[in-house]
Amino acid sequence: MVAQAEILDWQARIEQHAQDFGLDFFPTVFQMVTFEQMNEIAAYGGFPTRYPHWTFGMEHERLAKSYAYGLSKIYELVVNTNPCYAYLLECNPLVDQKLVMAHVYGHCDFFKNNLYFAHTNRKMMDELANHGMRIRRYMSKHGFEAVESLLDDCQCVDNLIDLHSTFIKRRVEVRTAADLFEERERQTARRLPASDYMERYINPPDFVAEQERKLVEEETSQRRLPERPERDVLLFLLEHAPLDNWQREVLALIREEAYYFAPQGQTKIMNEGWASFVHSNLMTKQLATDAEIVDYAEHHSGTMGRRPGSLNPYKLGLELLRDIEARWDKGQFGKEWDECDDFERRRAWDTGAGLGRQKLFEVRKLYSDVTFIDEFLTPEFCAEQGLFAYDYDDDDNLYRIASRQFPDIKRKLLFQLTNFGQPHIAVMDANHENRGELYLKHDHEGLDLKMREARDTLHSLYRLWKRPVHLETVVDDWNVVLTFTGSEDKDEKLREVDD
Repeated sequence: MVAQAEILDWQARIEQHAQDFGLDFFPTVFQMVTFEQMNEIAAYGGFPTRYPHWTFGMEHERLAKSYAYGLSKIYELVVNTNPCYAYLLECNPLVDQKLVMAHVYGHCDFFKNNLYFAHTNRKMMDELANHGMRIRRYMSKHGFEAVESLLDDCQCVDNLIDLHSTFIKRRVEVRTAADLFEERERQTARRLPASDYMERYINPPDFVAEQERKLVEEETSQRRLPERPERDVLLFLLEHAPLDNWQREVLALIREEAYYFAPQGQTKIMNEGWASFVHSNLMTKQLATDAEIVDYAEHHSGTMGRRPGSLNPYKLGLELLRDIEARWDKGQFGKEWDECDDFERRRAWDTGAGLGRQKLFEVRKLYSDVTFIDEFLTPEFCAEQGLFAYDYDDDDNLYRIASRQFPDIKRKLLFQLTNFGQPHIAVMDANHENRGELYLKHDHEGLDLKMREARDTLHSLYRLWKRPVHLETVVDDWNVVLTFTGSEDKDEKLREVDD
């Protein structure tokens, strides 16, 4: 076990090296914990003051067993706050503590500077403690089971948010009665001034009738709820579901937490890749001694290992960042580079641009995983890293290589990362067939929904909406409407999907 004084000394030295590297981060507080405490904190997502729920206990059991059987080990845990809080295992040797602290400073720099974290609450440690206190108060007042049941339903639908709502304004401003009156006056004042005997020539009846028809259609759409498809399903439920005040507040708390954690899902590859890029540079150039370098290499390579059927965000992020640095150092970008189709010339290309590190800091600031992969994944990188697209063979219960072609690899990766693997679902109608039923639609992008999870989600939506809920999706190349009436599940085939 490393002494606390030695940890503090190394923290100051590593922080200085991180600043010299160009990192810009919030003040960082390291806390030493046992592996039992680490599992407890990790089960709560890094926030031990959160509300009580059985899912956190289940996650704790999974982490504890995984550690006990030697299947995994949590080396570090850091949360996006100001100051940043990070937890270190007290049983780690010094080389691991140095690696972890260097890695943490990479995360802290990413949290502070990446665009997708700009809207997050930097005082979330206090905010989640407040959430926990309020939910415990509701448990005392309304009963533990009632509140836990509501939390079950809220957590089941907490992925039905609009991830891009912080950057894209989708909702129409609320219009007052005076606004609607003025708008109608403008719409009906489309007749050109004319004397009586010229009226039918200057304002033909067919033209006037068509304008009136459009006006009726617009007024009808204005009465539709929602006027446009609403991707933020949680917000729609907050505004229109028949919930008690305390239930609405619990749903609002879950939605707030969902938006806080969303950027971590959107930037998992970049965040872990950036932190790994930082720690690998600092450890190999400044921090690791000759006696520690072998142990460091062993632990680093263990983190970077790839398993069949899974994507290692540490490995992919680190290698792609290194590739970007090398390409921009050699000037392998721009119009001339893109138009060059001579393999030997491309391989030997080196203009001595030296812009790699500058480009990396720009990428760290502006990109998410989707835009990162879409922009910088290249055929040469896929060939060098041995990447391929795979599919699961139901007959043999094995993963098999489906393609080694670059377009297929890139498409597969982007499918996994878009909306961090969650389906795009929007509220289409809150008064379906004039019965107050909720109608949602899944934006099918080539991947079918998992039916069990879809059914569970419909059941939770029903308990929140208190009326039957419908979900239009695609199942086995058919447009299908899944329905939960409150007592039974139903399916209705609409039409076969056009090729």
